[in-house]
Amino acid sequence: MPVRTSMSTSPSEASSSLSAHARKFVFPRSDIQIHLKNHFKTKTYTSSSIVSGDVSISTQRDVRFDSIEIILLGTARTKTDGYSAPHESTHTFLKLTMPISESVYPVPRVLEGARGLSVPFHFVLPNFLTIGACTHKVESDQLKGQHLCLPPSMGSWARGNWEKDDLSPQMADIEYTVRARVWKQPELQARPIKIMESVKSIQVLPTFQEDAPLSITKNDRLYCMSKTKSIRKNLLSTKLGKLTVSAEQPRAIMLRPDGQLSTGTTAQIDLKFEPVCAGAAPPKVTAVSSKITAHTYYSGGPINSRPNMGDFVKPGISDRRGVYSTSVSLPTMTPTPETQTWTAHQARRDSGYFTDTAPENTASEGEEDDDNDRQHRRRRRRTSTAFANLVRPSKQQQGQPPPRPSPSTTVYHTSTTHLPIARLPTSKKFFVPTFHSCITSRAYTLHVSLQVAGSAGSGNTTLSLALPLQIGVEPPSGGGGGGGGGGNIRRRAGAAATTTRGEEEALPSFEDAVEDAAVDEFFRPRVLSVPEVAFMETSVLPGYGVR
Repeated sequence: MPVRTSMSTSPSEASSSLSAHARKFVFPRSDIQIHLKNHFKTKTYTSSSIVSGDVSISTQRDVRFDSIEIILLGTARTKTDGYSAPHESTHTFLKLTMPISESVYPVPRVLEGARGLSVPFHFVLPNFLTIGACTHKVESDQLKGQHLCLPPSMGSWARGNWEKDDLSPQMADIEYTVRARVWKQPELQARPIKIMESVKSIQVLPTFQEDAPLSITKNDRLYCMSKTKSIRKNLLSTKLGKLTVSAEQPRAIMLRPDGQLSTGTTAQIDLKFEPVCAGAAPPKVTAVSSKITAHTYYSGGPINSRPNMGDFVKPGISDRRGVYSTSVSLPTMTPTPETQTWTAHQARRDSGYFTDTAPENTASEGEEDDDNDRQHRRRRRRTSTAFANLVRPSKQQQGQPPPRPSPSTTVYHTSTTHLPIARLPTSKKFFVPTFHSCITSRAYTLHVSLQVAGSAGSGNTTLSLALPLQIGVEPPSGGGGGGGGGGNIRRRAGAAATTTRGEEEALPSFEDAVEDAAVDEFFRPRVLSVPEVAFMETSVLPGYGVR
């Protein structure tokens, strides 16, 4: 038979649990809250934004304390796979401490239960970090400057406050928080004890200007700037020619300071078709599709190079590293005959110089063009005959006529296609700007796929490119994107800039111009070298001879 086990609670245990439950209502826990001015759940702060408010502390009984700390903290966290357990790295790149006046503290320093305490604070988000935020070695000064820029909020804040995906993984997180703490010093040499703490996260989207285009090499595996394929009518037929698709890095896409809207950009795609024979017609681009891929790089240690250049996760690196990539599709574009124009480039066999003809779909039929073509053929025939006489004199001596030159052959066709990107799909996605920090980075690639048909009824050939794409953030235009107060500073700066420009437009006086010329002459670089032999043994003044 199964054995029934009866569980009983002693009167002492019941009374202790009841007393603990009663104490929870008789003596509620102390409360500390952070209140931000002009703040709402999805508000975004940017560079030079003001983060201000107050910290309210309330207790149900008297509590002795020694100090109150209010800080604005910026922290980056990464998680990588370890040998036995995941490895977590933390980098605190920003720490702003609010100085609290002695007049704010009560005397004595006791939080009274009957009355609360309110402590104001005021922070301004910097445009750049201090040098101490990045102390490890990097490969260039430019990368050092990028590590000293404020990174944007990424990860936990967007997942908790936005109903949007910021395309970041769980392994990389950047968070900005306002923290308020109440400390108590039990003894003179002992460590302080934290009595209360409150944390409030904010969304930060710093300003990122457009950078110079990247210098892509064959070692940069993330990008593909050019692609070449053979064009055929079908799988078993001979090839019609070779098609090369190439492009350059497009202009950056700029986000608004709140990250809700963006500007557009255009990618220029150059096509070059080299036919096998002169009669082969260039192919037709039937469709152009594109997508934006976000690459989030994270590392357990400091990153000393651009993670999007070279091979970030190549073997032999001691640091634990990883990359997370996800894509967002863009609308497909179908080129029209008006937008797809091929230009034929012809070569003259007598000299090797190339000449460009008019576009094939806009060829001219005037009499002047016909005369020019006839003159060009006669000139080419005479030059080719003279060249044949020089190269093959033995055949000329035997009385054999030189071979008749063939007409001018088409060497290649070129065309240009523009792929417009109106704006980013920010309605469902939150795009973090391109940035590089010490342990995490974000980069973007624009993947472009062209479907090309060699002739009517033939199969399509797909050529794909992976172009670097930068996403930046525009500076705030008016009142300081984060909390009121920044507009006056910018207006004063704008007035000062206007005054400076007015002074520069006025012509300087004659004395100032002479003085500036003297200063420029003094600081002009000079070349020091050994004097010539003619001037090495002259110890007398010029014009006076030695008797």
